[in-house]
Amino acid sequence: MSQPTGQKAAAAPQINANGEVQLDGYDPEQVRLMEEMCILVDGDDKVVGFDTKKNTHIMANIEKGLLHRAFSVFLFNHENKLLLQQRADEKITFPGYWTNTCCSHPLAKKDELNGVPGAKTAAVRKLDHELGITGVAASELQFLTRIHYLAPSDATWGEHEVDYIFIAKKDKNVALRPSPNEVKATRYVTPDELRALFVEAEKRPNEVKLTPWFRLICENFLFDWWKHLEAGTLAKCAEVDKIHKMV
Repeated sequence: MSQPTGQKAAAAPQINANGEVQLDGYDPEQVRLMEEMCILVDGDDKVVGFDTKKNTHIMANIEKGLLHRAFSVFLFNHENKLLLQQRADEKITFPGYWTNTCCSHPLAKKDELNGVPGAKTAAVRKLDHELGITGVAASELQFLTRIHYLAPSDATWGEHEVDYIFIAKKDKNVALRPSPNEVKATRYVTPDELRALFVEAEKRPNEVKLTPWFRLICENFLFDWWKHLEAGTLAKCAEVDKIHKMV
């Protein structure tokens, strides 16, 4: 397990006289990433436009219905242990929270727009960017399903996503070179160790935090998927045409 970096937590958001969210005081690299263009979709995951990462994560916009596309990767090793990451304190949304291996967004660029293939391309890109993982190919990412969920991070920021779920398994631990600006710590867990982490989060909610999408996926799907992964029958779990509504 990698150790926390001890870096400063993200600043509180500022609102100007026009009601616009200001990013002064946040980590400069995270502010830069807020200008990336996300893919806007409707409830059926049809592309309806594009907007910045900043705008798509402002709760005032989310409450008006702004919805964007995302992905979540669950990477397992040869012992069927799941790789988790703790998000860096520099992150603007959900800083310091434990979550699945990698979660981010396909962007408004040609090779990431096309549904599952585009989300896989984005996942490979972000596995490298966040964790320094280069040993997972798009072809190794097994697409299972999509979830549509909404969750606030605080009064200003939140998530409203159609999230593509991918599972991959490697025959050994992948080489990790986490970016300290993205990832505070990592650990591999068994199902029982993950359940224990949930218990710790209930006992010490101010110290041990889990992202809401990770909670939803774990509570509704993950432990069953895990059993099928161990049995070599994960393909039976695929619901490639379904969007699970969790809003």
